[in-house]
Amino acid sequence: MNRISFLLTPVFLITMIGCGDEHVNAVVNTPTIQCGMCQKTIEMGLKKVSGISHSAVDLETKTTKVIYDKEKIDLTQIEKAISELGYQANETLANSTAYDALAPCCKIGGMDKI
Repeated sequence: MNRISFLLTPVFLITMIGCGDEHVNAVVNTPTIQCGMCQKTIEMGLKKVSGISHSAVDLETKTTKVIYDKEKIDLTQIEKAISELGYQANETLANSTAYDALAPCCKIGGMDKI
């Protein structure tokens, strides 16, 4: 499955560039992500945000790559959306209520307790 995603990503990016829309690629530091559940939460959460066409969380580098339409959303709004999911995004701290609701493995140090 990952191999298919890896192969389709360049095709997706070329398609987005060819569409003539005002899409921007950004990398957001998400230093508080811990596990695959964090990855899924962010990717699924960002799918629901208008203006974001693609996101991919890299657990190893603790970053989230986002492709978005700059006419519909900006980086500050993306950081806020990630914060509202319970994670830090660049310098935007995680929403404390959302963070408290995360699974134990998704909290800082949570993977050490498993």
